[in-house]
Amino acid sequence: MRDVSFSLSSWPTKAPFSITGHTFTEAFILTVILKQDGAIGRGEGTGVYYLGETGDTMLAQAETIRHDLAAGLTRDHLQKILPAGGARNAIDCALWDLEAKQSDQTIWELTGIKPSGVITVNTVGIGTPEEMAQTATLLDTPRIKVKLDGERPLDCIRAVRAARPDAEIVVDVNQGWTFEQLKALAPKFKALDIEMIEQPLARGGDADLEGYSSPVPLCADESCLDRSEVEQASRRYQMINIKLDKTGGLTEAMALAHKAKVMGLGLMVGNMLGTSLAMAPGFVIAQMCRYVDLDGAVLLSKDRENPMRYAGGVVSSPMRNLWG
Repeated sequence: MRDVSFSLSSWPTKAPFSITGHTFTEAFILTVILKQDGAIGRGEGTGVYYLGETGDTMLAQAETIRHDLAAGLTRDHLQKILPAGGARNAIDCALWDLEAKQSDQTIWELTGIKPSGVITVNTVGIGTPEEMAQTATLLDTPRIKVKLDGERPLDCIRAVRAARPDAEIVVDVNQGWTFEQLKALAPKFKALDIEMIEQPLARGGDADLEGYSSPVPLCADESCLDRSEVEQASRRYQMINIKLDKTGGLTEAMALAHKAKVMGLGLMVGNMLGTSLAMAPGFVIAQMCRYVDLDGAVLLSKDRENPMRYAGGVVSSPMRNLWG
C-alpha cells in the first residue's frame, strides 16, 4: 500500500502579473506526495484557470481516486479514470517521481531523453509601454515573452523592442485579439522581428485562421489542450504550447509532443505558474521544444527547497532531491 498525501497551498507572486483578462497575485497549488517502500514521489498542479479549475476543484478530483492511488494505481490507469487538468498533472508527475526513486533510475533513464540546459524566456506582463520596456531592460536573458492584449499592443511591443534590440522576442496574446486585429498587426510585428505570436484569438473562435497565411508563425495555447485537439490546431497554427496542467501530466505531454512533431508542428513548453516542482517535469518536454517558457518559479516570491537553477536565461536540469 502507498501512503497518499494531498495538500493545498498559496504561493504569492513577487508582483502582480497581468495577462489578457486576468491578474495573478498568487498561485494556488495542489501538492501530491506518494510514499511507498521507503521511496517518496512528489508532484504539483496549478490547474487551468480559464477552464474553471481552482485549488478546491483540484483537491476534490484528487480525493476521488485516493483509494486507487493507495492500492497501487498506475500511470496508464490514471489517464483513464481522471480527466486532464491540474489534479491529474500533480498525481501523474508524482507517480513518475516515485517510479524513478523506487527503480533507482533518473527520469532521463526512464524516458530515454537526453538532458541539456535550455534557454527559457523571461516574461513581461501587461502594463504601460514604459513599464513594459523598463521590465524588459531588467531581464537577464536573450529571449523574452511579451504579454499583450487589445490595448495599445503595437505601442507596447515597439517599446519593448526599443528597450531590448538584442533579444529574441515572442508575443502571447492569451485570446485577446480579433481576427481583424491580427491581420493588421502581424505584418507590423514581422517588421519588428517578432518571432512568434501565441494564441491571438479566442479558444473556439479561431476558425478564421484556417486558410490564413500569417507573416509571423502562430502558436496554439488555449486552442490545443491535448492530443484530442492537435489535428484541428494543425490547420490553424504552426506551433503548439504544451503545458502539463493542460495535458494532465507528463505522460500525455510526451505523447502530445511526439504526435505534434510527426505532424510537422513546432513545439513550445509553457507553464501555468508554479514552483520548481512544476518546472522540473516541464524541463523534460523542453528537450523537444523550439521555445521554452519555464520561468513560472522565477515569478513567485519563494520557491521549493533544491530549486531549479536559472542563470542568464539558462535553466538547468533538476536535482533528484527536487524531482526525477
